[in-house]
Amino acid sequence: MSIAEKTSTEQTPQTSRAEQVATPQAAARPKPPRKTPSGRTLLSFVLPPLVVLVVAVALWQALISVFGVPKFLVPAPGDVLAEIGPAIGTLVEPTLVTMGEAYGGFLLAAVVGFAVAFVMARWNVAERGLYPYMVLLQTIPIIAVAPILVVWLGPGPTTNTVVAAMIAVFPVTANTLTGLKSTDRNLVQLFAMAGATRRYEMGVLRIPYALPYVLTGLRIAAGSSVIGAIVGEFVAGIGGGQGGLGYVITSTAQQLLMPRLFLAVIAASCVSLLLFGLVRLVEVLTLRRWHESAMSHDD
Repeated sequence: MSIAEKTSTEQTPQTSRAEQVATPQAAARPKPPRKTPSGRTLLSFVLPPLVVLVVAVALWQALISVFGVPKFLVPAPGDVLAEIGPAIGTLVEPTLVTMGEAYGGFLLAAVVGFAVAFVMARWNVAERGLYPYMVLLQTIPIIAVAPILVVWLGPGPTTNTVVAAMIAVFPVTANTLTGLKSTDRNLVQLFAMAGATRRYEMGVLRIPYALPYVLTGLRIAAGSSVIGAIVGEFVAGIGGGQGGLGYVITSTAQQLLMPRLFLAVIAASCVSLLLFGLVRLVEVLTLRRWHESAMSHDD
């Protein structure tokens, strides 16, 4: 054996040992740190709507100034801001009344909608029997049903809460039913092969799989419930002396108090946005670890 061959033979085990040492080191490489929202990321979410708001208010003011629109038709932004001080005391209680009615109707719609969707997803005959009436409930003009509810339940917050629930229940039911019936068939067959009961399959597989659909329905219902509460207040908002924002909107429109009317509309929008934001927060906290719709994506 030559000196070169002997040297190569002696170096081979050393190289092999080096590779063996390097392999665990490469496998134990630390994971990259988890990204946290930076100030720039937050600004990218906050800045666009602020820019749109500023442009809209500036355009509003410019149109008022150019065309000389009278205050009793469309108030200028400055007139609306100046009305906040005198009107704040008269808008707090109506806002709280509407908030209670809308949020109560939302919760009632969420419970009833999920329960009905669960029954329809569990038994096909229940879906064939109940779904047409859910669609019928959605197509009936709620302004025509509200007077009937006033006769049955009396004027006031109870009627308005029921009206809000009637408008908000269909999106919850429809989206939840779609989610429960959209479970991956391969997973359903896997659970069946494992001998899982229908109750276990529904609780462990179908309901978590339908969660994005349920939360989408709740987001739609968040805005619908506020609309329903205000529509109910148009008809039954002064029962027991408790008038909500719907009553304020009606009375200020009749008196041509346009700045106060605009403030009432803005307050109603804030009530809806608050509920929508709460549902969206629950959606992000629930789905951000496993569903694409709630995960953060870098542009």
